[in-house]
This record gives sequence, structure tokens and C-alpha cells, in this order.
Amino acid sequence: MHIATSPAFKENASKALSNAGLQKALARSGPSFIARRAAAVAALPEFEALRDAARDIKNHALANLDFYLETYERNVLESGGKVHWCTTADEARAAVLSICQAAGAKTVTKGKSMIGEEIAINDHLEAHGITPVETDLGEYIIQLRHELPSHIIAPAFHLNLEDWEEAFRQAHTDLPADRTFHERRDILIEARTKLRSSFLAADVGITGANFLVAETGSSVIVTNEGNGDLTQTLPRIHIVLASIEKCVPTLEDTVSLLRVLARSATGQDFSVYTTFSTGARRPGDLDGPEEYHVVLIDNGRSAMLGTEFQDMLRCIRCAACMNHCPVYGAVGGHAYGWVYPGPMGSVLTPGLIGVDKAGHLPNASTFCGKCESVCPVRIPLPGLMRHWREREFERHLVPSAVRANLGIWAWFARRPRLYRLATRAAAFGLGLAGRRRGRFSRLPLAAGWTAGRDLPAPEGDTFFARYAREKRSGTLQ
Repeated sequence: MHIATSPAFKENASKALSNAGLQKALARSGPSFIARRAAAVAALPEFEALRDAARDIKNHALANLDFYLETYERNVLESGGKVHWCTTADEARAAVLSICQAAGAKTVTKGKSMIGEEIAINDHLEAHGITPVETDLGEYIIQLRHELPSHIIAPAFHLNLEDWEEAFRQAHTDLPADRTFHERRDILIEARTKLRSSFLAADVGITGANFLVAETGSSVIVTNEGNGDLTQTLPRIHIVLASIEKCVPTLEDTVSLLRVLARSATGQDFSVYTTFSTGARRPGDLDGPEEYHVVLIDNGRSAMLGTEFQDMLRCIRCAACMNHCPVYGAVGGHAYGWVYPGPMGSVLTPGLIGVDKAGHLPNASTFCGKCESVCPVRIPLPGLMRHWREREFERHLVPSAVRANLGIWAWFARRPRLYRLATRAAAFGLGLAGRRRGRFSRLPLAAGWTAGRDLPAPEGDTFFARYAREKRSGTLQ
């Protein structure tokens, strides 16, 4: 099973910053997501109203989640499917393995699934003699490289063209020496050629689900590749892996959420494929599985209901928050040390693996607020990260030096006059000491800053003093 390295976020981030290949990939791919989303939003005048509607739909579903999950199960059963309720990752892995073993499966094809990464289902199947084959292009290449996804919608976000070619040459031993990869089409052709036989041989196909529709018992996947449809229609058995918060009330609600999903994720009006699956093959159907199983996974979600972190369960996994995050843009996804990177991961990961293991993540934020401003379901991500910081502080997980310094600051902050006097004295002293060079390359108690950059010497008075002066003079309105 993959081991979370979130406790090593600082070390991971340091390595990421010095990784030339990663920095090249981030610089190339990052801005395109932002530009495409902005264009898609600008072309839809009602986008902000749709965000409000999407938020309200998810809030209603979460407030009545027990009812909608039971409704969903009833409709899955009526359509010839089966629902497996799993409280933990262990139970989910056992359910999937049991279905595969009952089918005598040797090869399993997989569509892209973040919950599959969360429960490490590939490792579990391999340990029991079953070969899982990732069929999403990005997931396929990182499977060859034995890596986790670095992005929730673009798993190979961290790779460059030369990385793809290297992975293919190592894994595809029959690849001609003179074969070159100059553009995306070359990659697609190579992957398609190798995956075709897996699609035909697989006894079981596993997909994730963007949404589960209570009204019809349907699962929905949103992709830009045809692999998802092949994964759930060609094998005899289709397994849907989904976490409980993916359930929404109606088809109409699902369409409303789809209108903000693709625009926020990839800047498309809709993804190339939006596929609804409802139960097993019926008499007269031309294709489809003989068995349809939904593995419903809690794995810590229900513990978030009714708490200050419930808003995080609105997430529809569009990745807009990480696409706009300056921290993610600097260090990439692997630095976060587990399945979910960026601002959404900084909130969700502590809830799933514990703030004691993931406490660095909610601190890895500039609090610029961009993540909240682009979230299609208006999750207050900076506020939720603050709640995790509070939990971390209350449990004495913050280093003693940090707690002591905060205590000193709090003592002054509760005494405004003394606080202003102390800050004016500090600003004057630092300004005087740094007057000749205008900056400090080394400074006691500021090594965390000066180790990587110079600290500008203060110029003029403090903000409070200048604000009071400007207000007295009538400059401020």
C-alpha cells in the first residue's frame, strides 16, 4: 500500500523546488488551465448563479445523505445491480477482491479513480495475483513509473515528453529503437496499441464515479478519453468505486453540477464523454456488463458530517483550486505526500489520515483566497485550513518554538498601545540597521526567510502609524 509522506512536506517541497524537470512541467502546463477556465466562465453569464445552485444542491444532499444513499441503493437493486457498503478502506479492498475472485479474474482494467488511489486497490489486487491495468493515459504512464498521481484530473501533470518516452522504452521492450515521440499523438498511438489487448482480455472493469444519482441508481463518469466507456462495457463485470458524498438527488441536479464541473476543470463546456451507467445488461441491450457492483466507501467521510469540515464534502474534484494555487504551482502534487494535493488536499487529507500526519498541509498556503474564489461549489478552503491549524494548535502538535513565539505576539496584541510602540521601535531599529544595503541577507530569528531570500529593510513608519496619519490628513475616504 502507498504510505503517506505528508509529514515530510517541507522536505518534499524542497526537493520539488530544485527538480528542474518538474519546474519545467509546472511552468508549461499550469497557466493553460487558468486561461481556459477564465475563457469558459466569461462565455457563460450565469456562471456565478450556477455556482450558487451547485453549492445548494450539494448542501441539500449532504444534509439528507442517509435518505439519498438508501434511495440510491434501492434503485441500483431494481436495475439489477448490487451495492457493497464499506466503512473502511480495508472493507472496500476486500469487497473488490471478492468480486474479482468470484469472477476468476486475472486481468482487471481500470478507469481513472481517485478513491481507487485512496484505498490503494491496485496494490491489493496485485498482492493477490490479479493484474490491474490503468487505461487512462495519464494513469497508465504513472503506473509504468510506479508513481502516484500528481494532480486529480491530470495525473501525469508533473511529466515532460521525454519522461513519457523513457517510461515507454523501459516498459515496452518491443519498442523499435528508432521510434520517436515528437507530439501527443505519438504517445496516444503507443498507449492505445498496448492497451487494446487488455480491454479484450479483462474479466472485470473498475471505474470511479463523478456522481451517483439517487433518483435512478446511475453512476456518472466524466472523461476526455474513450477508455472509461470501454472499461465499463467490455468486461463481464463492472465495479464502481465511489465515496458516499458523490450521491446527488436527481438527474436535473447532476446536469447542474456538470455545467460547472468541466468549465472549472478543463475550460470545456462539457467533457468529451459524459457517461451514465445504470445496472447490468438488460435483455435486448447490445453491450454492457453481466454484473454491476457499486462499492460505496466512507473511510472517514461520515465523521466530517455535522462538523466545521462538512463543506469539504461538497468537492466535485474539478482541481480548480490547485490549478490556481501559488503553492501547488511551485511544488507540484507529489510534495503533498498522498493522494489529494493542493488546497482541497490540505483540507481533506488531515480529515482522512489525521492532522498529526498531515498538519503541514493546511499550513502550506499563502491564504491568497484564490482557491475559494474559483471553487465551483464555493468551498471556503482558507477558512477550513484555519480550522485545521486551530486543531493542530489545540493538540500541541505545533513546535514549541512556534507556540512560544505566538504566545509572545498574542501578549503584545492584547495590549494595542504597547503593540504599536513595540512594532514602531522594531521597524525603526531594523530600518536603521539595514539603511546602507536596504536588505538583510542574514538576520537572527528570521533564518527561515533569509535562508532562501533577502529580507527587505523596513522603510518609513509602520502601517498603523501611516494609516492614522493619512486618516488625520483626510487622504483616506
